[in-house]
Amino acid sequence: MRSANDSGYYGSYGGGSTYGSGRVRRKAGILGGTFDPVHIGHLILAEEAWFQLGLDRVYLVPAGDPPHKRDRRLAAVEHRVRMAELATADVDYAMVSRVDADRPGPHYTVDMVQLLEQQEGPDTDLYFLMGMDSLRDLPTWYKADWLVEHVRLVALSRHDVALDWEQLETALPGVRRRVIILDMPELEIASHVLQERVRRGQPIRHQVPRAVEAYIHKHNLYRTALAG
Repeated sequence: MRSANDSGYYGSYGGGSTYGSGRVRRKAGILGGTFDPVHIGHLILAEEAWFQLGLDRVYLVPAGDPPHKRDRRLAAVEHRVRMAELATADVDYAMVSRVDADRPGPHYTVDMVQLLEQQEGPDTDLYFLMGMDSLRDLPTWYKADWLVEHVRLVALSRHDVALDWEQLETALPGVRRRVIILDMPELEIASHVLQERVRRGQPIRHQVPRAVEAYIHKHNLYRTALAG
């Protein structure tokens, strides 16, 4: 895992393609979430997107204060950022970004993506990774039309989520041509379930990286209910 502030970052990759003036064009994935805690499902999604789409890097972006999750308390953002850093410490294409953690709210996805777009510059194509359920609900998101116009949307295939393309296209014209459906293994792992397992003293060893498991126990995370 590289810090978003590492110097010489672009020169470390052999990928990308040239266009126009001969500049190298890069491809970056964005995986946002509360990561409360980060688990292997997140890491597999990042890896499959990196591999299948030929991405140069994948940003994991822990959310600061997501408006749609204000009905429950989250672990402190510093804990969630640190767990993401530990989970990706040995993944050379992964970077943990603090663009959402370090800014004032409200923390809308579109604002986070715009910050990364500004950071990356015009030579990088952005791919926003999301669940199929999030794609289904995209018309309810704040400034969803901006996302459709400015990034490629990458949704992981889910057999249990029905998607009405006609309804989606009506709400967000042009969305279908901006979506890539990513075929990947389906894992029934959810952060809120992991929290409950920790509270009950049940093992999570094979559902989170070992360093994340150790961090959770060291800082006594999820020992009491976080739900509001």
